Amino acid sequence: MPTNLIVEIKHRVMRLTINRPELKNALDRSLYGALADALEASESDPQIRAVLLTATGDIFTAGNDLADFVNPIEETGTPNVIRFLKAISECETPIIVAVNGPAIGIGLTMLLHCDMVYASKSASFRAPFTHVGVVPEAASSLLLPIAVGNAWANDIMIAGRTLNAEEALNSGLISRVFEDENLLVESLKVAEQVAGLAPNSVKQSKHLIRGINKEQIKSQMKQEGEVFAAQLASAEFKESVAAFYEKRAPKFD
Repeated sequence: MPTNLIVEIKHRVMRLTINRPELKNALDRSLYGALADALEASESDPQIRAVLLTATGDIFTAGNDLADFVNPIEETGTPNVIRFLKAISECETPIIVAVNGPAIGIGLTMLLHCDMVYASKSASFRAPFTHVGVVPEAASSLLLPIAVGNAWANDIMIAGRTLNAEEALNSGLISRVFEDENLLVESLKVAEQVAGLAPNSVKQSKHLIRGINKEQIKSQMKQEGEVFAAQLASAEFKESVAAFYEKRAPKFD
């Protein structure tokens, strides 16, 4: 049966493959839930020592499925997107990402919570929040300036500049760039290498390198979430979405 997330475990590596190519691997409620489940499981299974995240086809993810914003539904319990953000930001298992194509919106901001990010030469990175009338999420308004500096962060988050793989590497957003055909092999090689290292040493090193208070990240996510929700209810967002579907430039008074 087809699944929107393919989960494979081999050589102590949990390999997660986003599998929604018909919708450019856009993340919806179901996919957020599947990702959260997998990341939570990686922490409860001592045999899993690393996570490798990638996607099918030639796009990493087009970002959040706009249909979830346009047609919101009330979820029972904690919303899956919140579960996912908590899982990826607090996961103690090392996360290696193989970005196989465009990484848009949450596809870019999730990378800030991961440990090693490798990209194919054809990958690109964009956070078009202001272009659709919303604001940064996933604590990216905190983490991106730390990772790349304010100048790069403003260009990416406010101007909505698209970075190619080499620009992303130069900015400090990603770790390495590989030829398209070598990306998965090289990324898996690193994941298996990390999975074979002393597990507590790796875990403690991850804590020390990140060096950011979890409460600070939670607070930033909460603040972003409140502003994001307000923007979803705004005329700006409605006009941005209408313009997107009508393939025209938005008009703001």
